[in-house]
Amino acid sequence: MNGVRPKIEIFKPFGEAFELTNKILFQPFDLKKWLVIGFAAFLSGHLAGVGFNFPSPFGNFQSHRATQDLIPDHLEQWKPWLVAAVVVLAVLFFAFVIALTWLKARGHFIFTDCIVRNRAAIAAPWREYRKEGNSYFLFLLAVMFAILLLAGLILASVFGLGWLKQGVGETGSIASVGLIVFLFVFWVSIVVFVSIATYFMVPVMYRKRCRAVEAFRDVTLLIIHNVGSFFLFCLFGIVLILAVLMIGVIVTCATCCLAAFPYIGTVILLPVFVCLHAFALVLRFLERIEQFAIEHLALGSRLDVDERRRAGHRD
Repeated sequence: MNGVRPKIEIFKPFGEAFELTNKILFQPFDLKKWLVIGFAAFLSGHLAGVGFNFPSPFGNFQSHRATQDLIPDHLEQWKPWLVAAVVVLAVLFFAFVIALTWLKARGHFIFTDCIVRNRAAIAAPWREYRKEGNSYFLFLLAVMFAILLLAGLILASVFGLGWLKQGVGETGSIASVGLIVFLFVFWVSIVVFVSIATYFMVPVMYRKRCRAVEAFRDVTLLIIHNVGSFFLFCLFGIVLILAVLMIGVIVTCATCCLAAFPYIGTVILLPVFVCLHAFALVLRFLERIEQFAIEHLALGSRLDVDERRRAGHRD
């Protein structure tokens, strides 16, 4: 090794990702290829303009007495079953979320394979990257529950501080607000860090054929050693997100909301999704990860040699 580490760039790889998108989708244009790669993007979670809005339990909050007056007398007999119905619906909802997470984890590797190999295939990468996809799914599941648990603890702390600050002076109130702001910023920082790490984990796992924990460790070490580059990536990512939202709104309006339908919108906006996914593949962070691995392996080998020499001197 010449000791020169590959430099992580942000803007140049985006141009390379644009050229790669043009090569995959337009040189030549193949409708069947678009439909297959679009389905791979759909499996990976790119649902175009589709959104799911769930009613908030805090909206139009009223007292239990007012709610009780709205319940007809002939429905009173069903009230004991209300808790059971809520539990069943909650279980079905979480099962649905887990199933979607599993499909998304497996779909990420299918979509990545389509871009890397410039081919339209679903079944072959589904079987080939089954181990990596399942490992990534378990990692996403653990991260999801950890973030929800952390959010619950923060909310409990907020409500606890709100209850404790009753009767406390102005200084105590300011300290409570400061602590709440700190907890919120801490939670957002964790979410952003995990989002960046998971964004780069799939290319690492695809290339190294490793488990999710190993890929997360490699990406985390790389982020720690290149904080400035990843901070610039975050800023550039915000611009990309805003641009994608604007493109999605324009295309949805131009197609009379046709792009808002699942899969149809994914196929229409496929160049955007391919370009964003290729952006993670053409960044030179993979070379940096391999460089770190080589350096750590060489360091470990030197330590082993030194240990053997010390053991020989003792003998």
